[in-house]
Amino acid sequence: MHSEPSASNRTPGTSERVWQLALPSPRHTDRLGRAIGSALHGGESLALYGPLGSGKTALVRGIAAGLGATSGAVSSPTFVLLHEYRGRLPLAHVDLYRLNSRKEVDSIGLDDYFSGSTVVVIEWADKAPGILPPDRLEIQLRHRTVQSRSIRLMATGPLSAALLARTRTKRVSRRLPSGRRRSASARGLSSR
Repeated sequence: MHSEPSASNRTPGTSERVWQLALPSPRHTDRLGRAIGSALHGGESLALYGPLGSGKTALVRGIAAGLGATSGAVSSPTFVLLHEYRGRLPLAHVDLYRLNSRKEVDSIGLDDYFSGSTVVVIEWADKAPGILPPDRLEIQLRHRTVQSRSIRLMATGPLSAALLARTRTKRVSRRLPSGRRRSASARGLSSR
């Protein structure tokens, strides 16, 4: 007798590993960041890509808020290269914009952050080829209009796929205002 694998044992397909969204305003970018932050379990790596002003740091602010860190303190670490924030989990926020070589990237000790419970978020991750862990959530942000962005999240392994699935669940469960959620019986779906 052949049985269907449980949801936890199935290998996620491409559609489950990629999620594309339109973010019509900075508020929506923040909300997505908060959903990601609240879905983190620790040890995840997030690689952010996108041009200047595409919302990378705004997304990190939301992630920090979702972790319970002081999001108002989050700024682009362009000159310091790395900021650490404390919340429910430690967050290392890295910005590689000013770095020009693999040697410069190696000099900041990024590898030390890829173990343990620290969540690592890297802006300008394209400047760290070969250094990023193979299992990471890649986040590509692009301008649509002055206020809106498109975003593509792609999981590259099981840890990031689980994070993406939890984020989708948190984001979907927040769509309806709390007063509009109805129980199964209120929708006429009672078990009678």
